[in-house]
Amino acid sequence: MRKYVDLFVYLLLSISLMLSGCTIADTGRSNQQEQVAAVDREKIASSGDVKLSVYMYVTDVRVQNVYYEIARTFEATHPEIKVELQFPGFQYEEILKVKLATNELPDIFDTHGWAKIRYGKYLLDLRDEPWASQLTETIKSVVTDDEGKVYVLPISEARDGFSYNMDVLEKYHIQVPVTFDELMKAADKIVKESHGEVVPFFFSGIDSWTIGQYFDYFASSLFEKSEVFKKYPLTATDSDWSQWNLLAMKWKEMFDKGYINQDVFTAKYSDLPKLFAEGKVAFSFASPSFADDAYEVNPKTRIGIMPVPSLSVGGKPAFSSGERNTMGIWRKSKHLAEAKLLVNEFAKPSNMKKIADVVKIPPGLKGVTPEHEFVPFYKLYEQVRVTPYFDRIYLPNGMWDVMRSLGIELLAGDVAPEKFGQLMKQEVNRLSK
Repeated sequence: MRKYVDLFVYLLLSISLMLSGCTIADTGRSNQQEQVAAVDREKIASSGDVKLSVYMYVTDVRVQNVYYEIARTFEATHPEIKVELQFPGFQYEEILKVKLATNELPDIFDTHGWAKIRYGKYLLDLRDEPWASQLTETIKSVVTDDEGKVYVLPISEARDGFSYNMDVLEKYHIQVPVTFDELMKAADKIVKESHGEVVPFFFSGIDSWTIGQYFDYFASSLFEKSEVFKKYPLTATDSDWSQWNLLAMKWKEMFDKGYINQDVFTAKYSDLPKLFAEGKVAFSFASPSFADDAYEVNPKTRIGIMPVPSLSVGGKPAFSSGERNTMGIWRKSKHLAEAKLLVNEFAKPSNMKKIADVVKIPPGLKGVTPEHEFVPFYKLYEQVRVTPYFDRIYLPNGMWDVMRSLGIELLAGDVAPEKFGQLMKQEVNRLSK
């Protein structure tokens, strides 16, 4: 008899649950769908199968370690999600091009300066994320469009000028240069008074982005008053490309006068920290992200930062700015909810600060207060104008590599300075097609 009672109770419970389900459906199908979606995500998460692929263009091991630290903390609070961080190094751009061609992008990836122009249509709109209203004024136009789409989280914002050796400038009684002519006079003074023991400028042919920086920095100054260069992108027919010859002539002249390290063809960027720490280099055309490595060699190393000097007399120096490191979400990712969680983790002020204190440049969000040693310099120069990276605005994709390679060929004597502008025009024409 007892088993029939149990059966009857079981049937009543089943009917009750079925009726309860109908009630839920009647109160709103959209709510039910949201609950089902949440349950589905929970099932996927509990299985431990959510693996987020994250590609970052970060080559500094110190900075990579901070990314790993943040990712591991995130995994501890979200054990259902595995973060697969990858740092492909200087091959990053080529790897991303292959992934673009196959339409198989990582769930989250660094847009390395090209959030809107190159990757825009592949990226999820992040305007509704809690940090989106905190974009700095200098980065906002770079990572958003007129319709309000927010393409990426700007983890760090480029504010690039020169890093300089404070001890070297003090030793030779040199004021921080404001114009290109002052920079050249400083270089000449250093070479002569140090009897060649101190090199004014360090560049690396192996890590030739350092050479690209020279042309990109001074192109903005060279063309800032040109009416032609108020349109973009440039084409091979709408500019007097011979103007570029001036930059090429100055570049070759710097090398011939001993202002540039003579081992430029074989030097590596990783050589710079030691040379700075030993007082053998005065200026670097880059942000001071190498500082911690220099301190390991000589803890008393003093490094300053300054904006890019103006090419014209009476002109004003400026910083080159834009994206440095970002996090964008591939809009076709199978794990959009989880990807947002991770991006929002990196957007926390405490985590943005951790990264800023290592990369030594400003974060892309307001409300973050870095404490590294270069903060006073950024405050000193906070009123200095900021211009976008020249190649990202005016030149077609691929011209950055052209400037790097032509710069090396100029020093090797394979390209004459007076032919530089013509070659730039030819390459712009080719790449524009």
